[in-house]
Amino acid sequence: MSSQPPALKVRGIAKSFGDTAVLRGVDFDVTSGTIFALLGSNGAGKTTLIRILSTLLPPDEGKATVLDHDVVANPATVRGVISLTGQFAAVDEVLTGRENLRLVARLRHVDRPGDVADAMLDRFSLSEAGDRRAGEYSGGMRRRLDIAMSLVGDPPILFLDEPTTGLDPQSRIEVWNLVRSLAAGGTTVLLTTQYLDEAEHLADRIAILHEGRIVQEGTLSELQRLLPRREPVLVEPQPTLEDIFLTLIGHEEGSAAAATAAAAAAAAEREALR
Repeated sequence: MSSQPPALKVRGIAKSFGDTAVLRGVDFDVTSGTIFALLGSNGAGKTTLIRILSTLLPPDEGKATVLDHDVVANPATVRGVISLTGQFAAVDEVLTGRENLRLVARLRHVDRPGDVADAMLDRFSLSEAGDRRAGEYSGGMRRRLDIAMSLVGDPPILFLDEPTTGLDPQSRIEVWNLVRSLAAGGTTVLLTTQYLDEAEHLADRIAILHEGRIVQEGTLSELQRLLPRREPVLVEPQPTLEDIFLTLIGHEEGSAAAATAAAAAAAAEREALR
């Protein structure tokens, strides 16, 4: 167990809208440099909690701190150490990828915004697409650009609110690999998701949010031990649907082909509208 204080500490957070209680006393800690998944169905309160932690919404009760900064008492300080990526990519599709990154760097008063944009394009494997309009990007590329924009200025904590909603299987895997690399580099990631496989593949710890309360929290192995062990069954291993999909499209080739096809389709659509 790490002796460091938690990067995020949540105690007794409650929030209601009118007569509807959305959060009913939420408690958890997130260790620095780890991926913490908040798993729950639609309406469980995940996005409301993220909005509270990112200072966009005040809680009715309870206390939450981000790197020991209270989200209510010190919102400006909290905003300086976090970044938030919502369910839908917040990129300007008229601007190029490079222009989007430069804009964010200027808004955050980062030195040498052009150099920062180039570095982020390289870091997120978008250099070749940097001068293309973001509207021509594939879903996975657009999401990578969105996360790159969130990380301008190197915030130590990243909130990802259902980051793979609406993405195809290949794009989901791209985002998963990206999230793993961010945590490996020391970024603390709080991920909300309704996809069980996403939490299973990515999270160091998982909290299950149901009807506004954390009903269970732990590592995947700890959660698995809550149910009785199944009798072992000898079966021949079969390829997963993910294995089949990636083999048929070709992992790297499929990603490049999809990006080329998306750009060609966008160009054809513009030509037809002339």
